[in-house]
Amino acid sequence: MVESEELPTIADDLVVTKYKMSAEIVNKVLKELVDACKASGSVRDLCILGDKRLAEETGKAFKKDKKLTKGIAFPTCVSVNNCICHFSPLTTEPDVILADGDMVKIDMGAHIDGFIAVVAHTVVVGATVENPVTGGKADALMAAHLASEAALRLVKPGNETYEVTETVSKVGEAFGCKPVEGMLSHQLEQNRIRRRKTIIQNPSEAQRKEHDKFEFALHEVYAVDVLISSGDGQGREKDAKITVYKKTEDTYMLKMKTSREFYSKVSKQFGTMPFNLRSMEEEKKARMGVVECVTHKLIEPFQVLFDKEGAYVAQYKFTVLLMPNGPHKITGLPFDEATCKSEKSIEDAEIQKLLKTSANPKAAKKKKKAAEKAVTEETGAAPTLVAGQ
Repeated sequence: MVESEELPTIADDLVVTKYKMSAEIVNKVLKELVDACKASGSVRDLCILGDKRLAEETGKAFKKDKKLTKGIAFPTCVSVNNCICHFSPLTTEPDVILADGDMVKIDMGAHIDGFIAVVAHTVVVGATVENPVTGGKADALMAAHLASEAALRLVKPGNETYEVTETVSKVGEAFGCKPVEGMLSHQLEQNRIRRRKTIIQNPSEAQRKEHDKFEFALHEVYAVDVLISSGDGQGREKDAKITVYKKTEDTYMLKMKTSREFYSKVSKQFGTMPFNLRSMEEEKKARMGVVECVTHKLIEPFQVLFDKEGAYVAQYKFTVLLMPNGPHKITGLPFDEATCKSEKSIEDAEIQKLLKTSANPKAAKKKKKAAEKAVTEETGAAPTLVAGQ
């Protein structure tokens, strides 16, 4: 096992370029899916389309280097209204059909050479400037957006993770909403989507005691995930089947042949990256094979969680590189404030002041320009920062 210290970091320009290439791809595919969120659309079809496009786009990178791995780093999930996360149904499971007014969270990730960029964005079906989002829906949406903007300004070397935790809670409170309890943002490293350093949001007393605080350091990379609910912010499992899993570092001699075959395929096809059972050749066999693997902790599940019925959960997730010239947000789409009208606002002077500060890093040195140019030309806008208020 490669020790953490030996893994390449963003101190290396080529690593930064690979992160930005992954980011280009997720931003591009996310935009396509946002545009495809229409009334009477199928959630399953959106998830399948997202994964297909992520595979196509990552397949175009570094074609000559046959050894370099690339592909989906987090399968597309589309979670609607009170569904909090990880919903991406199998072909054999019930679908969800979108309707006007639905709050849709799209979550995905891609990697080039194991350098992961993840993103999540919330869109309300049918919302326009003439027909904006209002009420509790608008409160959750605005709170999630502003909390993620505040988090971006706090994730920087020398700051501590709990500063982010407390600020996200205060923003939620200002809008009469709750951050979803116990949700984690993770440090990212090559081929590792969940590293030791994490940021917890809205921890319970027990979680607060168990959860360490960490300090952000230069050249680290984080996936900052903000989920805010108009409900009670408590995630619970319902009847939706788990479909997203990832391999762990544990070992165990599996007894069943189907389990061994499944585990071998996962190791070869996905390595340490999360995957959807739907992307295995035989869905039925995969559903059987995964059971023993999960029992013995060789594979970990990503639970499909729900808040109470009638609640609306909004999510914004971005990937940020802690560069010497400041935090560099590489994923995420601009937030369209004209389509969201909340009656509430942030009164806290410190948070207001924080949100007024620029999130753009100071002008970067010229030496990286050639590498960056190759990455940015594809869509032009993707790696640019989504400016705050």
